[in-house]
Amino acid sequence: MDAETVGDKLVVHNYGHGGSGWSLSWGSAVSVVRTALAGGAKEVAVLGAGALGMTAATVARRAGANVTIYAKERVLDSRSTRATGVWSPDSRIALSSAVDGEFPARWEEMARTSWRMHHQYLGLGDGPVEWTERYMLADSPSVAPHDPMGFAHYGRRLQDIWAPSEPLEPGQHPFPTRFARRQTLPMFNITAYGHLLTSEFLQAGGRIETMEFHHPSDLSRLKETVIINCTGYGARALWRDESVVPVRGQIAWLIPQPEVAYGLYYKGVGTISRRDGMVVQYSGADESYGYNDPNEAPDRGEAERAIATIAPLFAARG
Repeated sequence: MDAETVGDKLVVHNYGHGGSGWSLSWGSAVSVVRTALAGGAKEVAVLGAGALGMTAATVARRAGANVTIYAKERVLDSRSTRATGVWSPDSRIALSSAVDGEFPARWEEMARTSWRMHHQYLGLGDGPVEWTERYMLADSPSVAPHDPMGFAHYGRRLQDIWAPSEPLEPGQHPFPTRFARRQTLPMFNITAYGHLLTSEFLQAGGRIETMEFHHPSDLSRLKETVIINCTGYGARALWRDESVVPVRGQIAWLIPQPEVAYGLYYKGVGTISRRDGMVVQYSGADESYGYNDPNEAPDRGEAERAIATIAPLFAARG
């Protein structure tokens, strides 16, 4: 989220949010737009139309700027649509060893801002944001997961707004496991949410143009002198930023199952049921799984193993 000058352009970066892009999108948007407009700019370019691009562009437009999004893909074709869609503001957001002492407070401000903004989208007919229950299931008493990477975890800073999980006895839940915890948190139905963000931005007078960038020098093609770079993982190639690495494994998709109105986590596999499909992801026993693995070729075997792990839980519930 640094700012730098490239030729005659002020570039404010907004990428590298780990597994927390949707969750932190509004908070990071407010932060970078504040920087982008500090000099009085009225024309702003946003690179990328994923979660971070759409929210940054919307915040800038609400602040009175004329905003054009330049992107190779629209939001529903971007990597943002491959997210699980769960509220997870500190999911692999950073390595503890790689942040300065001011970062936790900055993260908290972004998380709280995002929490408030997401509440504006609750209760709408197509459910872009809605509450859902999640169950953490185990056959033996849970212990703190091993974290060889040393990721930063800041959830305790939100205890006043983030409902804690509650332990359940066997008779209090329908799953065939001895141990269970339940938590209620927001979820993003990304298809509906993406359409809504796009419509809201365009109706407010924003513009979207198809354009692809390969090098920072390509920014000279833009008429705007203030640019917010929301290219996400694409910034690794565009900005030659090798500190940006993948931090999660692959996601498998099942058809929508409206009768499954909850999510669960069991033996390293997480699932969440959204209106646009059921997401299944193997995240592993510790925080290292999927880290710095750039392979995007679908792994059918991994998907089948993940589904097989959780299938008995649904079969037992009927």
